[in-house]
Amino acid sequence: MSAWLQDDSLPAPGSGDDERRTHTLALLRDEGRHQVAQVTSPGASWLVSAVGHPRSMLALWETHPYAPAVLPCGSVFDVVNVPTVFGRRMLDRLWEEGPGSGPVAMHRGRMLLFAAPGTAHRLPSLLGWEECGDSVPPVLCHGTGDAVTVPPLAKGHAATGGPRWLVAPDTRHPWLPGPEVVLWACVRAVRAASAPSVRISIFPGADQDAKVYDVSRRR
Repeated sequence: MSAWLQDDSLPAPGSGDDERRTHTLALLRDEGRHQVAQVTSPGASWLVSAVGHPRSMLALWETHPYAPAVLPCGSVFDVVNVPTVFGRRMLDRLWEEGPGSGPVAMHRGRMLLFAAPGTAHRLPSLLGWEECGDSVPPVLCHGTGDAVTVPPLAKGHAATGGPRWLVAPDTRHPWLPGPEVVLWACVRAVRAASAPSVRISIFPGADQDAKVYDVSRRR
């Protein structure tokens, strides 16, 4: 196994000790934990924990570190899939008035908000009870039995137009919003859309790779 694949959170083959640690993913070790659009080694370990054979997934990423991957939902995370503009309003509310967000990605003009398992099952019914439910654009919820495309582990200099992270996984146990928090963000986003002026402040301008989130604010 190459240094690229040596992971500090996966048990060694044949070991029954889940706490055993080896080395971190060399490719991500020096990228810096404060680049919120860059996956860290612990974040990569969290992502691959969603698959049945994480070492095989890491081996695939070793060969194609700049390629997106398809991961199953339902066990480690669910995903709430919303239109970009509405998703930006949701994130603005989450980071300015709420607890922050979990990992967030962009793909094909949609925003993917990673949420706690079970969110995909409960959120549609919660939205149905809200008076502003008709004002919420189509929300796609991906849970058990679904899979989503996640951005590449590493950022390629020539990569354009593909999936990318807005808030990349940066820890082995990231905080994930549950259905109530996502519902709260949806309601606040509807109210923001109806306000005389809506200020979207957490997204960068020309430099889309600039740091725009203070992840230490997560509660």
